[in-house]
Amino acid sequence: MNKQELTKSLLAECLGTFMLVFAGTGAIIINDVHGGVITHMGIALAFGLVVATIIYTYGDISGAHVNPAVTIAFAIAKRFPVASVAPYIAAQITGALLASLSLAALFPSHENLGATLPAGTVIQSFIFEFILTWWLMAVILGVSTGAKEKGFIAGIVIGGVVALEALFAGPVSGASMNPARSIGPAVVSGHLQHLWIYCIATVMGAVFAVYSCRLIKGDDCCAEPLR
Repeated sequence: MNKQELTKSLLAECLGTFMLVFAGTGAIIINDVHGGVITHMGIALAFGLVVATIIYTYGDISGAHVNPAVTIAFAIAKRFPVASVAPYIAAQITGALLASLSLAALFPSHENLGATLPAGTVIQSFIFEFILTWWLMAVILGVSTGAKEKGFIAGIVIGGVVALEALFAGPVSGASMNPARSIGPAVVSGHLQHLWIYCIATVMGAVFAVYSCRLIKGDDCCAEPLR
């Protein structure tokens, strides 16, 4: 990846993550402000649909990771250059913070800006986030090309998995599956006490997906040429 390609990719990751957090947590905030008009099912669909649109928009540019856990897992799978991991993560977190700052300006009275918070015990949410991110990454490895999530099938499948997992697990852990998605609203709203769950469990789950893929499909299941 040359300097020009990296610059375009970083901008795509920043903008894509901005839209993910703006639309997804925006749905949560609007649902709260307007008395449940969107509903939990609507929030889950909002997250799934925005992920699909991001893949269709930026998948051929940056791979549309919009998720530090996904970027780290792709690097471990040898599908993504290690040198680009930190810049990608910085771009993703920047996009998430900008989205939450925008929502805070639009809805200044909202307490947590759609932050992911455990509904039950910490360990319950940690296990949920680990499993949810493991399965999401396992699906991504199955439908992506190299480190690129692109194409008609990838958008539908990955967006569908995000919506499915948010639908059934959202009331328990918030169904983050994405450190950047949790960092944005947590930092801007000041709800930092449980942020570690959504950073550690999601990365562990995504990395585990790489090794479970190799266990099932063989050592070369993930090792596609870097692009």
